[in-house]
Amino acid sequence: MIDKILSALLLPGLLVLFFTRVTYHHIVGLVLTVALIAASVYAGYTHTWELIIIDAASLTVGFYFAKKMIKKKKDPNA
Repeated sequence: MIDKILSALLLPGLLVLFFTRVTYHHIVGLVLTVALIAASVYAGYTHTWELIIIDAASLTVGFYFAKKMIKKKKDPNA
């Protein structure tokens, strides 16, 4: 269970950053990551509400940093 919690803390946020970096758009990165998490929930890899809440928190943090990264890329002085 500890490994699932650690994965839920780290992977969604990192995936948002990765997809944002690949697509150059933070919304697309978020949508792709949510789709992957929805597929994993549907497949049965996420069993509890606690893991879903941790995933959502990690998505939020990842989205914040992705938005910050895109803003910095558009305006290098910021």
